[in-house]
Amino acid sequence: MKKTIIAVTIYSTLFVSGCSNYTTEVASTVPKKSESVRHNPLFKASTLIYQTPMFDQIKDEHFMPAFKLGMAEHLKEIERIATNPATPTFENTLIAMEKSGALLKRTSSVFFNLIGTDSSVKRRQLQKELAPMLAEHRDNINLNAALFDRIKSLYDNRNTLELDSESKRLLDVYYTNFVRAGAKLSAEDKEKIRKINEEHSSLTTQFSQNLLAETSAISVIVDDKAALDGLTERQILATKRAAEAAGHKDKYLIGITNTTRQPILASLTNRALRQQIWQASAYRAQSGDNDNTQIIIRLAQLRAEKAALLGYKSWADYGLEKQMAGNPKAVYNMLGSMVPAVVSNVEKEAADIKTLIQSEGHSFDIKPWDWAYYAEKVRQSRYDLDETEVKKYFEFNNVLENGVFYTMNKLYGVSFKARPDLPVYHPDVKAYELIDNNGESLAIFFADYFAREGKRGGAWMNSFVGQSKLLNQKPVVINVMNIAKAPDGEPTFVSYSEVTTMFHEMGHGLHGMFSDVKYPSLAGTAVSRDFVEFPSTFEEDWAAHPEVISNYAKHYQTGEPIPKTLLDKVIRSRTFNMGYDTLEYMASALLDMEWHTISPEHAPTDINEFEQAALKKHGVALDYVPPRYKSAFFAHSMGGGYSAGYYAYMWSEILAADAYAYVQKLGGLKLENGEKYRKHILSVGNSRPVMDSYKAFRGKEPTTEALLKRRGLAPK
Repeated sequence: MKKTIIAVTIYSTLFVSGCSNYTTEVASTVPKKSESVRHNPLFKASTLIYQTPMFDQIKDEHFMPAFKLGMAEHLKEIERIATNPATPTFENTLIAMEKSGALLKRTSSVFFNLIGTDSSVKRRQLQKELAPMLAEHRDNINLNAALFDRIKSLYDNRNTLELDSESKRLLDVYYTNFVRAGAKLSAEDKEKIRKINEEHSSLTTQFSQNLLAETSAISVIVDDKAALDGLTERQILATKRAAEAAGHKDKYLIGITNTTRQPILASLTNRALRQQIWQASAYRAQSGDNDNTQIIIRLAQLRAEKAALLGYKSWADYGLEKQMAGNPKAVYNMLGSMVPAVVSNVEKEAADIKTLIQSEGHSFDIKPWDWAYYAEKVRQSRYDLDETEVKKYFEFNNVLENGVFYTMNKLYGVSFKARPDLPVYHPDVKAYELIDNNGESLAIFFADYFAREGKRGGAWMNSFVGQSKLLNQKPVVINVMNIAKAPDGEPTFVSYSEVTTMFHEMGHGLHGMFSDVKYPSLAGTAVSRDFVEFPSTFEEDWAAHPEVISNYAKHYQTGEPIPKTLLDKVIRSRTFNMGYDTLEYMASALLDMEWHTISPEHAPTDINEFEQAALKKHGVALDYVPPRYKSAFFAHSMGGGYSAGYYAYMWSEILAADAYAYVQKLGGLKLENGEKYRKHILSVGNSRPVMDSYKAFRGKEPTTEALLKRRGLAPK
């Protein structure tokens, strides 16, 4: 996942100036820079390579003063631009805006990254305080009439300005973003937008914080070790240590991951415990102190109200206007066209599972908590594949260095040089310098792969510093995952799914690190949501490439390569259970769209009833295949940047599958193929329309043929 919700907040904040009351209020509470610059490392650009944050000096008490001063300085810069008596020019308006807000950007990038990776009670409280302040700050810029008049003047005369193509693109992006933010609205409607944005910002913050708090609150505590039958001794020891760390002596703690499906369900033989775990996952954040139900309903209503104010039929119509899909109908058509084939595959998978259940002498109907357990049995019988044995060949460091890094070197000629001298925000985080094949230093890369308290679930990429030739900046990028780390002194093993996620997030990372554009607003991953997942998904399939997997899939003790017979089973099993995997994703994507095509006056009152009706409407209401994310913990949709955009993973996968198949026809894992892809896709950011970039690489638009083959859903 790219940037996630956090970076969207960061960069939209900086696209933005100033109502006088707000300027006065902020200015009266900020420290004077000259008084405290020596004591706050955020007040100055870092002196480390590429302005890498000085984590060893930054403390929590530095954030609020830096935010307040950053907003005040930014407002002053924008006000000077807006009130400049000189005729608007590209230089004195857009270039000036691109150069503004340095302190705010620097502070935001560090703070919001830490909120996701190393949260604490104090930081979450700061986030709550900052949410309405930053929302107002954005509005003070996006709704500044004088500023918009200058941008509109340039836009109206764009054909006479003699701009290069990237500059024309920047002008178009600025103008479009301001209009979409409400710059053309009446004063009365602008005030309505402000109120909506302030409430929306506070609610999304609360939603996300509820989920973080819920992670520990819903852990399942097991009293009897016998109930853990099916787990390895290593897994049992991990649950025991987790329980001890949480204050539950002589018990066992099972943590709940961020999706509806829980990986541990594939191993547990105790059906009652499987049900307890699944229900803890599926019904989280629907009651108690972390209840998100009313927040979701209100968020959907606020988004619908904002869309209506801006002249759109729904939030989905508003959101999709800037995406490759263009409108909700295109998304519904894309997903709907696949439903029959996917459901058919699921029913075949379910039939195999039901047969196995009956063969064991059981008569119960298959339930969601049964699927993973019996699907794993079917998989083992079909492929004779022992996951425990397989994992011995997927040791974390080997996968990272001889899998991910190796592939990036073969395909793009880059290498990752360890930088233990650079400060990090947690001991588990590692720093690297990305070196190009000509010896040039390109970027700093932080690797934060292990789960821990205070870290939100999932996997994502983000940036501490974005690339820009205008600002003479090279990127500082981070990949984040939640791999369960082995006890000290023991090797950490990863599943094949986690292997592909490591490749996926590196795809996002390269999209940021290979960026080679002038303007920060167009750099790296600043592309449409249904394109941004393309470069990451493209990298996934290299994990199974024969040359790659044979290089990293080696026994953690002997170093022997994975036996060919076992490797063949791993490769063949990649499409196993793909009907289920695809349907649970599509159900979430359709649910996301349904939440964001409602009108303001038709917001639902019961989220579970709404979910069930939405799934039935699209023919995906199979009770044993629930959505990957249910509404109360659907962070992509409700917590931030993927509202009406979760479909983007499938849309991007069409591009990725088509591109990967094309590269294989050109010879596969070769430097010239990587260089072509890097030139036309990874380096250009949003400096031109993204389909133009794809066609420059591929020569034509993609088809779905490769996608169906990738997922094992193509007609036999």
